[in-house]
Amino acid sequence: MAVFEYEFMQRAFWAGGLIGIIAPILGVYLMLRRQVLMADTLSHVSLAGVALGSVMNLNPVICGFAIAIIGALLVEQLRRSYRTYSEVPVAVIMTSGLALAVVLISLKSNLSKTFSSYLFGSIVAVSDMQLWMMAGVCVIGLLFFILLRRPLYSLTFDEETAFIGGVQVRGLSFAFAILTGMTVASAMPIVGVLLVSALIVLPAALALRVSRSFTAAIIVAVITGLIGIFSGLTTSYHLNTPPGGTIALILLVFLLTGISAQKLIARYNRKRHRKQTKSQHVILVTYSRRNTSHEIQ
Repeated sequence: MAVFEYEFMQRAFWAGGLIGIIAPILGVYLMLRRQVLMADTLSHVSLAGVALGSVMNLNPVICGFAIAIIGALLVEQLRRSYRTYSEVPVAVIMTSGLALAVVLISLKSNLSKTFSSYLFGSIVAVSDMQLWMMAGVCVIGLLFFILLRRPLYSLTFDEETAFIGGVQVRGLSFAFAILTGMTVASAMPIVGVLLVSALIVLPAALALRVSRSFTAAIIVAVITGLIGIFSGLTTSYHLNTPPGGTIALILLVFLLTGISAQKLIARYNRKRHRKQTKSQHVILVTYSRRNTSHEIQ
């Protein structure tokens, strides 16, 4: 294909494949833990880190990566302080990160122009360093979800039961928060700050809607994420559209199509069940009438 003739497109597809594996898995756990807004929050925090690195003449990618991890730890710490109001930590960190990013961007007059790639994603923006960073996050994430699948499964559905069962709830929760921050920061070059949560949440939302088991949900989420990313990158290349928005729209179409198909199948099954019930009722009535007429004779 002509798409793969360019080195930047090869890097983009490699990066999309790596993020497409780990981000949907993370999304399934975030949805089950009712923390879907955490990805959006950490993306704004990561943007503040990128701005901080640019202002201080540091590497903006590494700085954004580090600040995203710090933000994830702060969200988890505040979540334990506001157990009754779980949405408060998300609101506090999101607004703080966004406010810090706006102030830092204003300190450099030429900084806002370069931030379009971070806001909306850019195929050309994926560097070799970012690609290796994504590979490291993918490997760490897969090892995390494979080696800790049982305690993480217990933690996801009921923290109190997991604690009684001997799970180190606090440590595992902070480790999960760190992985979330790493994944969000790594996904920024592909889909951008504004749409990074779509890459994490939309495949998981479809998977949890159509799957009947937890393992099936993980598989469906990964497959959906990879197809959405690859098709989005290809479409973005040919139509010259922002990759982040294109990927998000394709994933949204997948979700709406899956929900519509599920409803149509459920409606068909209900009609079929009613027809079978009606047919069985007719057969039962006919059989009863025949027996009655036979007894009279």
